[in-house]
Amino acid sequence: MTLPDLLVQTYVPMLGTMSNWLAKAEAQQPPIDAQALPAARLAPDMFPLATQVRFACRQALEGVFRLQGRDFSPLFDTLIEEGRNAGERPGTLADARARIDETLAAVEAAAAQPTAIEPTAPLEHALPNGMVLDLTAEQYARDWALPQFYFHVVTAYAILRAQGVDLGKVDYVAHMAPHIRPPAS
Repeated sequence: MTLPDLLVQTYVPMLGTMSNWLAKAEAQQPPIDAQALPAARLAPDMFPLATQVRFACRQALEGVFRLQGRDFSPLFDTLIEEGRNAGERPGTLADARARIDETLAAVEAAAAQPTAIEPTAPLEHALPNGMVLDLTAEQYARDWALPQFYFHVVTAYAILRAQGVDLGKVDYVAHMAPHIRPPAS
């Protein structure tokens, strides 16, 4: 298994799960203020839900494309721009779900192109603050790409829970349902 394969097999089900949380929020009874959810935050100095969704999508694109040695898709820049401006323009839950769908399509299309850089290949990762991480591709996947992706997914889950969306552990691990073995009698 290549590093991009590992990421794709992680990102695709979790992005689908996150989309399901947003759908559940929209359909919840009694209704909650779904229009206010995209702007909801856990703390005043944290990004809102709309940003968390877009940054999870961005992390998925970045990880797969970088580990394939490819240029980022145009969606990458759109997600950054929307995520950074979501405090003023959070959009709707439907907008967030549409971005997840676009990201899933891009990640799955990238997965159909079986290219990968070597796990030991050097990888330079520049951060927005000007710092640069010098890693191997394997370190990047394990220590940066996956943790960053899960940070934004878990934060989105926590925001939804804090706003009263009826989510539980089963919603977080819904992608594991096909692997459940009935208990022995």
